[in-house]
Amino acid sequence: MSAFKILLVDDDPQSLDSTRRILEHSEYSVDVASSGLVAIERLKQGQGTQQKPDLIVTDVRMPGMNGMEFVEAYQKLGYNIPFVVMTAFGQVQDAVWAMKAGAVDFLLKPFKRQQLLDAVVQIQKLHAAPVVSPAVQVKDFVGSSRKIRELQLLVEQVARTEASVLVLGESGSGKERVARAIHDMSSRASKPFIAINCAAIPENLLESELFGYEKGAFSGAISSKMGLLEAAQGGTLLLDEIGDMPMSLQPKLLRVLEDQKVRRLGAHQERQVDVRIVASTHQNLQDQVRRGQFRQDLFYRLDVMTLAVPPLRDRLEDVPELTQYFLEKYACEHGRAIRQAGREAIRGIDTEAQALLIRHSWPGNIRELSNVLERAVVLNTSGLIQKSDLPMHLQMAAGAEVITASSGEQVTISLGMSLKEIEDLMIQKALAATGGDRGGAAKLLGVNERTIYRRISKKDRTPSAE
Repeated sequence: MSAFKILLVDDDPQSLDSTRRILEHSEYSVDVASSGLVAIERLKQGQGTQQKPDLIVTDVRMPGMNGMEFVEAYQKLGYNIPFVVMTAFGQVQDAVWAMKAGAVDFLLKPFKRQQLLDAVVQIQKLHAAPVVSPAVQVKDFVGSSRKIRELQLLVEQVARTEASVLVLGESGSGKERVARAIHDMSSRASKPFIAINCAAIPENLLESELFGYEKGAFSGAISSKMGLLEAAQGGTLLLDEIGDMPMSLQPKLLRVLEDQKVRRLGAHQERQVDVRIVASTHQNLQDQVRRGQFRQDLFYRLDVMTLAVPPLRDRLEDVPELTQYFLEKYACEHGRAIRQAGREAIRGIDTEAQALLIRHSWPGNIRELSNVLERAVVLNTSGLIQKSDLPMHLQMAAGAEVITASSGEQVTISLGMSLKEIEDLMIQKALAATGGDRGGAAKLLGVNERTIYRRISKKDRTPSAE
């Protein structure tokens, strides 16, 4: 088998020579170019022959023709060669450009020998992996709006790389689905995908969950335990709500991202891991960095490629497709039949109810829509969801002054009442109808139980006017 051929492009002679020696010592075939212009000439000379490189490793900041211009130039020649960029620490905008342009990975100078070799090995794996079928690429996204199609294209591009990914979006917008799609479309698809919510686990437990521990590491550690970073070996680990990760754990995560090594609690030696980190959050990490609540170096290491998941209110044209998807899903899960209302209507829901769904702003995003439709499917017995099957707050959006609850009780809404007053009234009525059961009231209103709890707690804390 012929050696893996690498074209190395760098205007710094010392950096060029040291990088070349690292690669050649690992038995790679290396050709060097001192500038983008020289590299273009090498590629032109190799056209029509078997001499084209398997990989290009290029610096970004170079005189004459910088790395960005070089990549654009060789791609115009018709070459589809994967490339890795090298850039100085702090020039993160170069790395962001590179990933958007299709770079497989990036290296922050000065990088360690093993970081370079790991990047090359991963690229060899990617090229040896089977091509992902179009069916896998489509199934993870429901909707055909411009925003969702743009997101899907970015996901497909990012999935082919080994770069860390930061997924931003409001709660319930589908960040975990995006992370799973990245995994499913990557060369790691056959390996584990593991998700952990950093906000849901206490600090002392989160460290042991991620890194594991050795027997006797602390009171109660009667046996050794593998952490999730090791359990995800070869696959992907989603760190959901990364903004809530304690500051004490952030440097340890940075170590994993940079060196792919973990140390269990109570262990003396580190263990090598091969895991891709995808992080997600609904928070503004840059603001947290400014407030000293999130490490700047970790933010830069995670923010190689950022994907923003649009809220549902910004793609309401996708509501009909999402509605059809959830109706069929929950009808199957709960053994319910759904029927067609008319030639153009979504199967299982009438046009009036559908119109209410499209007009709603969906503050809870896709999760809220999913909960509303599951509740409607469970409560409905006719096979056709109607306005009366939807939660009260959606029915109120239709402008009705008198609303009939599922219990048969009528609730009168006076003109001039604020939205907060209406919501408080509905919560009171729902609690009364369920005998004070918050879970039952939440189901009746089609909201999360925590919403009921927060509203009650907030009201109890509000001082009364004297």
